[in-house]
Amino acid sequence: MNESPPRSAEPTTADLDARRAARRYPDRPIVAVLAVVLRGEEALIVQRAQQPNAGRWGFPGGVLELGETVADGAMRELFEETGIVAKPVGVLDVHDAITRDADGRVQFHYLLIAVRGIWQSGEGEAADDAAACAWVTRGDIVAGRYPTFPTLLPLLDLALKPNADARAGHAAAAP
Repeated sequence: MNESPPRSAEPTTADLDARRAARRYPDRPIVAVLAVVLRGEEALIVQRAQQPNAGRWGFPGGVLELGETVADGAMRELFEETGIVAKPVGVLDVHDAITRDADGRVQFHYLLIAVRGIWQSGEGEAADDAAACAWVTRGDIVAGRYPTFPTLLPLLDLALKPNADARAGHAAAAP
């Protein structure tokens, strides 16, 4: 008999609030992943529904889970937030996102690992902690149609460069 393992219950609002609170004023950086997925000349971006930076647009992503590879975590977050399936091809970039409060204390510190993904299926429908999602061009971003994070355009440019998949695969294989 082939039984599926029992599924854990979806987190409650209180659980999610507790997780977010635990990320404020951390003792150490929190590892997070981003999925940089292109379909032709368009990139998939999501509008954040939660703090920090609710309302801003960026690449789908979230906190890496214990025991999860960077590539698996990025593709899981992509699917959870948009329903899109992509094949990971490697790491594009690593970036520190540090926010300080008025007193100069570190309020948030995320180590963001951007993973290049090749679109496989799905059109994109906002879910989980994404308020909206959109396939956009570089021109849409430059024109200011979406308020984005400062790191979005450089990551997009990196992903759009010829041989980006080869560079990303090389970066993922580095020790």
